Amino acid sequence: MTTMRVLLADDHPLFRKGLASLLSTEKGFKVVGEAQDGVEALNKAQDLKPDLVLMDIYMPGGNGLEATRRIKEALPSVKVVILTVSEEDKNLFEAIKCGAHGYLAKKIEPGELFEMLRGVSRGEAPISRSTAAKILKEFAEQASRGREEPAEEKLSPKERDVLELITRGLTNKEIGNKLGITENTVKNHLKNILGKLHLENRVQAAAFALEKGLTKTPSL
Repeated sequence: MTTMRVLLADDHPLFRKGLASLLSTEKGFKVVGEAQDGVEALNKAQDLKPDLVLMDIYMPGGNGLEATRRIKEALPSVKVVILTVSEEDKNLFEAIKCGAHGYLAKKIEPGELFEMLRGVSRGEAPISRSTAAKILKEFAEQASRGREEPAEEKLSPKERDVLELITRGLTNKEIGNKLGITENTVKNHLKNILGKLHLENRVQAAAFALEKGLTKTPSL
């Protein structure tokens, strides 16, 4: 099992240390650093180059959303997952615009958190389905328009099927089972979809599909 190197960014030492302790007891995770604000998170991300940053939103001395944007600009391969008490729609949307790979509430159970974070290495977005619904709705309403070529002409029939199932919140494994293809094939289709649509992650792809009315019944 590949070990995921994690940087924790939160201004509450008790929560940060508690999360670090939880992750240290779970196979596949290694906490390589901690930060108490957005500025420190950016500096440590550049120094440590973690696989994943767990980022709070509201921190003195550096907002988590701005830190996410700057980390993604400097280190595109680093995944940032927002872990916060705030579930406001505006924060959900801003997090996705800043390049966050996922958005989770701090009330999440440890087991569910571990499983969602493992999904990052599989190319999945760690977002609860209830939260995803709000993000997709907001993103679909505000996503940019006027692309030069219609998405229907860019995607193959199988890619459209995969995109349809992504909008339903299915994991790569579930999509593979539905379509009778391997999980790796699903990953390849998703990579092609993101490339053709010039998007960064599956959340944006699903939102784009909803906005453009591409969520038709797959040809299974």
